[in-house]
Order: sequence, then C-alpha cells, then structure tokens
Amino acid sequence: MEGDEMMKAQTIEEKQYLVRFNADTKSHLHVLDDNICLTKCPDKICTIFCPAAVYKWEDIRMHVGYEGCHECGSCRIGCPHENIRWEYPRGGHGIVFRLG
Repeated sequence: MEGDEMMKAQTIEEKQYLVRFNADTKSHLHVLDDNICLTKCPDKICTIFCPAAVYKWEDIRMHVGYEGCHECGSCRIGCPHENIRWEYPRGGHGIVFRLG
C-alpha cells in the first residue's frame, strides 16, 4: 500500500478515541456559581464549545466531567460570565496523547 492510502482521513470522534486520560481524584475545573449558569446564561454555551463535552446542564446545576478534559482551555476563555475556573491538573494527571 502507498503511504497516502494508509493515512485515511479520520473523524474527530476517531481522533478523540486516541486520547487517554490519567484522571486525578480532584477536579481541575470548577463552576464558580451554579446560580449564574441558571439565571444569566440561558444558552449554557460551555455545553457547546467544549470539544470533550465535559459540561452537562442537568436540572439546576452544571455537572463537570473533568476526567475527560482535553485541557484546551476553551472554557477558561469561552464563558461569557467568567464563571469557570480552569487550572492545569496536578503533575502526572490529565490528558495523555497517543499518536496514530
């Protein structure tokens, strides 16, 4: 097989499958005030712009599945109310990229 034939285009889902995580027991992502999400953010845009779909709105609060975070920092700058605190995971934890 030619090199170009071996390199098939991959969907984002296939590429995300190559990502592995060493999750910490402590979250590095924090929604500062659920009430701001409830009263001032009708679109809950963090549930849209996060490529790892870490943020899920359920009933009256935001659930954060930090274990699958890609550490891209989108939430750090994307929340129009600056209601998300993003920190790097503790040493040895977080995302682990695999080539493929």
